[in-house]
Amino acid sequence: MSDPARRNRLDDEQSPYLQAHADNPVNWQPWDETAREAARERDVPIFLSVGYAACHWCHVMAEESFEDDEVAKVLNEDFVPVKVDREERPDVDSIYQSICQQVSGRGGWPLSVWLTPDGRPFYVGTYFPKEEKRGQPGFLELLRDIRNSWNDPDQRGDMEDRADQWTDAIEGDLEEVPEQPGEPPGSDVLLTAADAATRGADREHGGWGRAQKFPQTGNLHILMRAAERAGRDTYRDVVEETLDAMAGGGLYDHVGGGFHRYTTDQQWVVPHFEKMLYDNAEIPRAFLAGYQLTGEERYATVAAETFEFLQRELQHPDGGFYSTLDARSEGESGEQEEGAFYVWTPEEVHDAVADETAADLFCDRYGVSPRGNFEKGQTVLTESTSVDELAEEYDMDPANVEAALAEAREQVFEARSERPRPARDEKVLAGWNGLAISALAEGALVLDDEYADVAADALGFVRDQLWDGDAGRLQRRYKDGEAKIDGYLEDYAFLGRGAFDLYQATGDVDYLAVAMDLAEAIVERFWDADAGTLYFTPSGGEQLIARPQEVSDQSTPSSAGVAASLLLGLSHFRPDETFADVAESVVGTHASKVTANPLQHATLTLAADSYATGPLELTLVAVGQPAAWLETLGETYLGDRLLAWRPGEAEAFESWLTTLGLDEAPPIWAEREMQNGDPTVYACRSFTCSPPKHELEAALSWAADNAGE
Repeated sequence: MSDPARRNRLDDEQSPYLQAHADNPVNWQPWDETAREAARERDVPIFLSVGYAACHWCHVMAEESFEDDEVAKVLNEDFVPVKVDREERPDVDSIYQSICQQVSGRGGWPLSVWLTPDGRPFYVGTYFPKEEKRGQPGFLELLRDIRNSWNDPDQRGDMEDRADQWTDAIEGDLEEVPEQPGEPPGSDVLLTAADAATRGADREHGGWGRAQKFPQTGNLHILMRAAERAGRDTYRDVVEETLDAMAGGGLYDHVGGGFHRYTTDQQWVVPHFEKMLYDNAEIPRAFLAGYQLTGEERYATVAAETFEFLQRELQHPDGGFYSTLDARSEGESGEQEEGAFYVWTPEEVHDAVADETAADLFCDRYGVSPRGNFEKGQTVLTESTSVDELAEEYDMDPANVEAALAEAREQVFEARSERPRPARDEKVLAGWNGLAISALAEGALVLDDEYADVAADALGFVRDQLWDGDAGRLQRRYKDGEAKIDGYLEDYAFLGRGAFDLYQATGDVDYLAVAMDLAEAIVERFWDADAGTLYFTPSGGEQLIARPQEVSDQSTPSSAGVAASLLLGLSHFRPDETFADVAESVVGTHASKVTANPLQHATLTLAADSYATGPLELTLVAVGQPAAWLETLGETYLGDRLLAWRPGEAEAFESWLTTLGLDEAPPIWAEREMQNGDPTVYACRSFTCSPPKHELEAALSWAADNAGE
């Protein structure tokens, strides 16, 4: 087995995933020119393994094969083995995931790819067991077969031909753009996408898919925007069914808050237990929007509990957020077991909860039974019995049931905190932090102002550690004092959106300046005017076999879609049309993809819709002067809708308008409270902007200066 005294080249890397393989008997190399040069000199293939620290099947393949001396001997003698952390190098991952999906119809991690010395792939797969299992080829035999074929001149020629064909396929999938870009899609694209989301939804169990269930937040945002615009109950129903399933099933951590990566079943019961920063940013954004749409308090609670999890378990002491929590931790056997930290037996619940009735209620509420729903008779907590059903069964008032369950959850949480914890990947990634900053900024607007402070701390950390303002350059990863890897489009776009959202929540122009700087860098580094697109990698960066774009949503939103939306939003703050022109070109270049499959390109679809509908014409009604002054303004203040930021405020405002004899509410961003309960106004002004609060800050200043004129 591995020799702890013998460390390979990964010993010099900061990535916890790469570090975990530094003492393998496999002579792993990082992805660099040294490794490729070694392959050229030895005339052997590169074996590329891509994974990440929290990945369950990455652990399995490592234990079965990469820690095995027999496998290591073949890899070391006949290949140059290269290990990549996909969280650090999403560009490398996207290129080879593309061909894996084209060839096999699926992708995932660990990704296993065999390459020519110059990086062209000729064989690809994901997880391979060491020995053949259930028809899946064994990794050791596969290595030997590929070695023999490489050394046979006739077969070597076939492999080279396949490598050429596959490289062309990758370029066609990721790099090429239409010779004749179309016009940006019209406003009908949103309802087309919403109809597709409704048709494809699992109306029995919620979400999309008939086997595994992944959180598809882009679909939810499409449906919610369409529901507000078209008023169709079906759109709203699909949203509520999905949010309820995600919050009630095993995807959600009912004890500690936060979401796991996905569930392995259609019913949202058994997850893969890793917790990713990006999921715990994007999913609460969907719940916040669901709360705004429906007023359902439960959705607000889920978002707040997820933010609490982020602060408690993923936040760096200086404000940034770490990347992941592992799926596995030490179980009773002393071995690493998937889900060991999260699953329960009835005996464990009763040991943790002092009151017997409360323990019984907890088990019934969350489905904890002797049989269990997971391995070894253990149970993944799911909301299995409603509070009203428990109240009837136990002859208790529902409020008392809720109180008993809350106390039991606290005691279960305390007991769980004594268990061995899952490992944490303490990389701080610029883009993923941007997603978290956006979510927290929206939480500040919808739930509590204090979330803006948390978002500001995270943005400050990333600015201090990863942003070079003089050069206008963003690094992707910070770990233990080291910043490394030039940022990708997702880093600039996600962080730019986060800064812009934080500006909207606070009105602090420093955050707007950050967003503008990042947007300028997006245009400078990633925009290709000739191709009419934004590439994922910067111009002048490392030359790979293709320069990828990211126009479809994957586990994170499309970086091209987020960038286009960001540029549209910021275009109102720039005197020329540069940002608007770039955004228009991006949605026009990819119009055919958006039109053909709007859900696969959900974030770009939303950007295209924002472009098609244009900036919102708003009329501001602000609080501050006697209400009688409103009567002097004639019809200029009337509009066709009220945009309510917090559920309940819209109704209060409309009620106030009714008392003034007004039949229609003006279109405002209802974030203001009436002073001393006395409905008053001090100015009204029509202006054009993107809807969020940041534009209203400037208008409010105008209103204060011009009240009564």
